[in-house]
Amino acid sequence: MTAASGLLRDVFGFDAFRPGQEEIVQAVAQGENVLAIMPTGGGKSLCFQLPALMRDGVTVVISPLIALMRDQVRALREAGVEAGALTSGNTDEETDAVWQALSEGRLKLLYIAPERLAAGSAPGMLRRIGVSLIAVDEAHCVSQWGHDFRPDYLRIGELRRALGVPLAAFTATADAETRDEIVTRLFDGQPPRSFLRGFDRPNIHLAFAAKNGPRQQILSFAAARKGQSGIVYCGTRAKTETLAAALADAGHNACAYHGGMEPGDRRTVESRFSREDGLIVVATVAFGMGVDKPDIRWVAHADLPKSIEAYYQEIGRAGRDGAPAETLTLFGPDDIRLRRSQIDEGLAPPERRMADHARLNALLGLAEALGCRRQTLLGYFGEEAAPCGHCDLCDQAPETFDGTQAVRKALSAILRTEEWFGAGHLIDILTGNLTDKVREKGHDRLPTFGVGQEFSRPQWQAIFRQMMGHDLIRPNPDRHGALTMTDAALPILRDQQAITLRSDSVAKPERRPAVRALVSDEDAPLLSALKAKRRALAEAASLPAYMIFNDRTLIEMAEKRPANLDQMARINGVGAKKLDSYGAAFLEIITGAAEDMHPARMKLAGRDAGSVYDRLLAVQADLIRGPDGTDKPISCSSSQLAKLAQARPGDEQALTRILGDRRAERFGPAFLDVLRMAD
Repeated sequence: MTAASGLLRDVFGFDAFRPGQEEIVQAVAQGENVLAIMPTGGGKSLCFQLPALMRDGVTVVISPLIALMRDQVRALREAGVEAGALTSGNTDEETDAVWQALSEGRLKLLYIAPERLAAGSAPGMLRRIGVSLIAVDEAHCVSQWGHDFRPDYLRIGELRRALGVPLAAFTATADAETRDEIVTRLFDGQPPRSFLRGFDRPNIHLAFAAKNGPRQQILSFAAARKGQSGIVYCGTRAKTETLAAALADAGHNACAYHGGMEPGDRRTVESRFSREDGLIVVATVAFGMGVDKPDIRWVAHADLPKSIEAYYQEIGRAGRDGAPAETLTLFGPDDIRLRRSQIDEGLAPPERRMADHARLNALLGLAEALGCRRQTLLGYFGEEAAPCGHCDLCDQAPETFDGTQAVRKALSAILRTEEWFGAGHLIDILTGNLTDKVREKGHDRLPTFGVGQEFSRPQWQAIFRQMMGHDLIRPNPDRHGALTMTDAALPILRDQQAITLRSDSVAKPERRPAVRALVSDEDAPLLSALKAKRRALAEAASLPAYMIFNDRTLIEMAEKRPANLDQMARINGVGAKKLDSYGAAFLEIITGAAEDMHPARMKLAGRDAGSVYDRLLAVQADLIRGPDGTDKPISCSSSQLAKLAQARPGDEQALTRILGDRRAERFGPAFLDVLRMAD
């Protein structure tokens, strides 16, 4: 067992690394400069936390949000790791405790916000405390192309040069432009060792739906998942409040969150979401980047996100524990018009606006996809994939039709009205609806008047939405949102290219997607009991429930039903400290009886040394009064037996150094037999 895998098992409670983790851990531990792009939930934090334990000195972690730092520090302490944070949210006592741990050389990880680097004293302070590695979380914040740009991240490159230490940068979303800027800003253009570990999150189910009574669509989605933690993202602050109220009226535990709330109210929501099972937060995108809650079971978008990167980042907050999670994204023509106008009316230079339109096009392509969504999503990030069988389009293939003639009719109506009108008026022309406006403009005399009567008004609305989604037409902000044709539409207009569209589903009752069960019906009652125990322990310790054990760990307990603490120690997520703190309590829920285990033996639980200890204990019981049962009783302490089980001395001299002469004389030959058999 390597040092890394030993720490992985003993401290973090995992038998094996997730795909891609081990190579990154080794590179960071060896002091290489590293850039790692890993999917959210892929275990990024472990890739700098574990090397910090392998290296001398302090690892400083630069992280964007106080809530995220505090959660990671608490989780590390629960696992038995000395960690601390210096933030503006600290009490004086917390700050004093961090400095005390630093002065005593106990602290291994120190979390700070990038804003702290603005103080000129930061490099000197970090040099004095013996920083040997810089880890940068959410490294895309350094890029002006990224969607969470933070100016203070630009000082990190200077800090690396000032300290002369290696730097490891991590992010979940970085396209080629963002990666290039990260290298320039953090590594002075000298390429670090880069790891692109894929963007696939196979445990997350992807789904999109055209808006058709969006409030009811969200309520139906939440109703099918009642009692599960979820996030609903909205485009406006007002909508977060009205939708949160609607969910609460429907019997859900729900609250709103947006940037206009008082800071104290926002902190209350963040704290509740961290600690409470089954809370739904209806939020603007201000909520989430600092959420380190691994058991969010679903994420819904009541409005279209602004880009495919933002979409990927936001859905990535679901299912970080690897257990099943679900998403739903609603979209409509108003969303597309809003996102286009935000880009066109912004102050960004032309090349940035073009890039932003391309990013939005990628998201719209995902929304209007005809085949596997995961293929489309991963394709944007440069990955090839087979159909996943695990998205709404793989669950049920969409109905399609040849939309070439319909699109040509719509384009003709746009051009014959000189690109001065929106979809509503154009649909009146196509369906032959003689409104006052149509008559006033003389549009009833156009050749396109009434040529589209084979489609209903809702169907034409879906066609125009898809035309915007395929970037064939765009709203013109200088003409109050009138639709104008793009160059991409010319081949279709000239009958040089065909286009397939999805059949409109507005008139059809929406099929409620099946909710994937976390465990089988047989194991569900035990999982509920384990969650109840977790909730009680978390409330008593004032901890978020997932810091006791996350959902995935409880699911494995419910499925494997460990019968003793050795088997409990082999459950993923049950490290040595958590086994000592909580193992017996959860074992009692599973077996109905508590197991009493000596602390020295507890430290060996789940390891080969544990079974060696048990055999030594059994041999000792037979020889405690000598081979004939008549001698004065002699026994070894539990710590001596544990030391033997771990060290496994191969000869009598080495064994005597651990046990002393009298005990070695009584037990030596029998103990050596046990140890030789173990080897």
